[in-house]
Formats: sequence, structure tokens, C-alpha cells
Amino acid sequence: MADQNNERPRFAICINHGGYPESLEPLKIYQVLPDPEAAKHGQLRIIDESGEDYLYFESLFIRVDFPASVEMALSQAALSQH
Repeated sequence: MADQNNERPRFAICINHGGYPESLEPLKIYQVLPDPEAAKHGQLRIIDESGEDYLYFESLFIRVDFPASVEMALSQAALSQH
């Protein structure tokens, strides 16, 4: 789902669960929500395994820029899971 600024959804791949194994799965793609304040502190707002958004350290992820068609498909898949 795109944010209120009509930007494409953003995604990141988890590379380390960082002590949150029930919330994050390494090698899984997660949707990143815009949060400029969190970014100032090296954090990302991630929709995790609970289906809710939480802040995690950016170092636990690699940001990925997919083509628009892939991001659309990932967003639709995420919506169908909730």
C-alpha cells in the first residue's frame, strides 16, 4: 500500500532478527512505512510478523528497491494476509 505522499511502497529484507525471532524472519521481505523521525535514529518502521508496524534498527535489514510491478504484487500479497 502506498503512503499518503503517493510514493511507492518500500521494502527491506531482514538479515538478522536482532533478538526478535517471533517478530522477524531472516531472509524475509518486509514492508517499510515512511517514518522520517525514526530514520534520524537509524530505525525503520516495519510491518512485522504480528501484522503491526514497529520500529527496528536499520542494521537488521537491507533496503530493496523493486520495480513498480513487483512492489505492487508484494503489496497486494501483504493485504491479502491481513
